[in-house]
Amino acid sequence: IGRSSFEDLFEYYQSRITIENVNKSSVTMLKIQAFRPDDARWINEQLLRQSEALVNRLNERSRADTVSSAQNEVATARRRSNEAAVALAAFRNANGIIDPEKQALVSMQMISKLQDELIAANTLLVQTRRLAPRNPQIEAYEARAGAIQQEIKRQTQLLAGGQGSLAGKATEYARLSLEVQFADKLLTAAMASLENANNEARRQQVYI
Repeated sequence: IGRSSFEDLFEYYQSRITIENVNKSSVTMLKIQAFRPDDARWINEQLLRQSEALVNRLNERSRADTVSSAQNEVATARRRSNEAAVALAAFRNANGIIDPEKQALVSMQMISKLQDELIAANTLLVQTRRLAPRNPQIEAYEARAGAIQQEIKRQTQLLAGGQGSLAGKATEYARLSLEVQFADKLLTAAMASLENANNEARRQQVYI
């Protein structure tokens, strides 16, 4: 068959087929005209079979695209969550601390206790000097008060003495902790979006 003959046949074929929507609804009507009813039904069945295969491929592609996008978001969120957790763990290992804020609270309590001990030691020293200025224990009392003062100074420097102090580390720890929390929330939201995408993909099916 020449090309012109094939084109004529195709045009004639198209003139025997009518496709129309029913009252602008989601229903589409297919009408076939043929010389015999059996031929019309056979053509109709073949077209419906091919149409169903096409629609199934379109449904699958649409579903795959929707779900794939959501899966990529989950993968990105999970990677960010893992990276944030690893960064926080590395910070803890490098600095030898679990939670600088809690450890700072412990240090503050220790300093407060040492200050109470220093007050008591100084009070004892003053009283002893006044009542018994030649008491041989005075030197020991002075040494104890000095040792407590040095420990208070050391604990204070550990708490807020610069970049390596707990106060300095607390800022970076807080930033890393917030990143972990934010990344976990993103992962939770992404997983919810994936579930919604799967549900939506199942609802948006077209049938023949």
